[in-house]
Amino acid sequence: MSNSKYILSLDQIKPLIEQKGYCYASDMITVDGHKVGYMHREAREDEDDSGWRFYSGLETDEYVENEHHFMMFDLNYIANIDPAILPYLKMRTGTELERDADAETFSKVEEGW
Repeated sequence: MSNSKYILSLDQIKPLIEQKGYCYASDMITVDGHKVGYMHREAREDEDDSGWRFYSGLETDEYVENEHHFMMFDLNYIANIDPAILPYLKMRTGTELERDADAETFSKVEEGW
């Protein structure tokens, strides 16, 4: 991971969680610095995959379709960018959460996002 492109450099990362594996996150979070607006946990691709996927909520369909806008990160890296995700990381596969308006909390998405 190159430090120049991302919002946090490796020396800024604190150990906020035990090793939980990797996740995928949008550049809008990791490069542009937006908070997590939507997160969901899908089936793991392998044993190191946490299953978590993070979006700012500002991504368009076109943006999401471009795989170059997403990167694999250690889950702890995303927790350092937005610690508001921490209380939710033990939720099960299939969980979909969106950030509550102007808050540091998330609520379950009842219908598809």
